[in-house]
Amino acid sequence: MPVQLHFDETDLLRCRFAVSPLWETQAAVRVLGRPERQGYHLPWLRRIRDGAAGLSLEPLWLLMREGGHSPDFFCPPPIGPLATFEEEIAGVRAVDPALAREDMVAALADRPGVMDSAAGRALLADPARTVQELADLLERAWRVLIEPHWPRLRALLEADVAFHSRRLAAVGFERLLGELSPQLSWADSTLTIAPTRARHSRVLGGQGLVLMPSVFAWPDAVGGFEDPWQPAVIYPARGIGGLWTEPGGSTPHVLARLLGRARADVLCALDEPAGTGALARRLGLAQSSMSAHLSVLRAAGLLTSHRYGHQVLYERTPLGIALAVVPRHDTPQ
Repeated sequence: MPVQLHFDETDLLRCRFAVSPLWETQAAVRVLGRPERQGYHLPWLRRIRDGAAGLSLEPLWLLMREGGHSPDFFCPPPIGPLATFEEEIAGVRAVDPALAREDMVAALADRPGVMDSAAGRALLADPARTVQELADLLERAWRVLIEPHWPRLRALLEADVAFHSRRLAAVGFERLLGELSPQLSWADSTLTIAPTRARHSRVLGGQGLVLMPSVFAWPDAVGGFEDPWQPAVIYPARGIGGLWTEPGGSTPHVLARLLGRARADVLCALDEPAGTGALARRLGLAQSSMSAHLSVLRAAGLLTSHRYGHQVLYERTPLGIALAVVPRHDTPQ
């Protein structure tokens, strides 16, 4: 079954990228409840195991049916491209309880018998209270599951946005969609997400579309959102395969002899665009040392840089790429 979003000419002018810490929080909650989605995130799971054991996530899991409707109100698309968690969770707390109840009814109706269960009735009995309780639970999940790792996650998400923003300028919207996910396609002014277990169709009507990379959505693209929320598509971020890995001894020896071990490690670590802080954490270097290495590599024509939001992202130039991919079987001389 497909999700279809129907565009007019004004919608194409109002497409934008955004990063959402609230989305990552609720998506991480989903991953905790679905072992089949945990493969890439086993190092993260080990790190959060003790804290996660103290979270009672059942009310959220009850509303998160795989392939069915999930409430939009506790993970709406962010208003701005770089919203903070505090800004987003304030929006959840301010949602109209009647709208939230309607959203929860739609989610529970996808699960036979759940709406009439004691847990389902409790969620619907006092929607104003339920909204605040779910917001409290999401905030606790943020503190335990995401906030300690947010600098690493944000760096990868912002690097994805920077990369795909340039691809949008280079190849256009139709081709970009296929690069974001093989589930996305474009025909007759309609964006289709397929295959999915959900059926959804919406005319955007000039609201445009928010494109959000996600670490925890992998491997699926997710789309939809009903009025009054802005339409959005969430897609798997690039580079999640190496997200939780620690630096290894993969820098070619010959490159280390040429550049020095530290600078060669920096160059080889930039498989994806990254900022100073993310690279410093990944390689175990002080930020001041990392800044110095990046400046030298950029001056040598091996890196280029551009600003995205609050940080400067670095990536390899064609010359830097050529040097970083020299054969890895070299041995010390």
